Amino acid sequence: MNFDQVIDRRNTGSVKWDYAPGPLDPEQEVIPLSVADMEFRSPACIRQRLKEVAEEGVWGYTGPRDQYYDAVNRWYSDRHGFPVDKDWLVPTTGVVQAVFSAVRAFSEPGDKVLIQTPVYHPFYRAVLENKRTLMTNPLLIREGRYQIDFEDFENKMSQAKLFILCSPHNPIGRVWEREELDQMARIAAKHQV
Repeated sequence: MNFDQVIDRRNTGSVKWDYAPGPLDPEQEVIPLSVADMEFRSPACIRQRLKEVAEEGVWGYTGPRDQYYDAVNRWYSDRHGFPVDKDWLVPTTGVVQAVFSAVRAFSEPGDKVLIQTPVYHPFYRAVLENKRTLMTNPLLIREGRYQIDFEDFENKMSQAKLFILCSPHNPIGRVWEREELDQMARIAAKHQV
């Protein structure tokens, strides 16, 4: 992939570039950051496979093939030294569907679900629209960056049925450090969340 190639996506039907609230002045170098949308040309192997699928000419409902599971397992094994069992994977159409499904699968109506704010707005909807009780662990700005308030986190985790972790955290851009993840995991295990 060429991360240096600038792709002008204006006037292509892009929600991010053509339908963003308010007009974008083409003379200004404004980069809309409202939608998680790729600004890079997809790799040639993906474009080629899409062409092959299009040429088949018949499309119906499909599920992931073994190659999908093999690729995920290979990536985790190569990257983290941790093999992933096929039965652990639940393919979804995207993160929003996955979060909604996780809330329904791991909690019941009325259960308390903890999120860290500010956070991607569908996380709120996943809790509230599934009739769960929303709890927030507001992130604090310390030394110029967002930090977890672990005292508040532990207090809320003692009451929660489910915690939804956003990592990297959207919209703040924090990639949680290993120590932070370990501390959240210890607290979650302590409270059986």
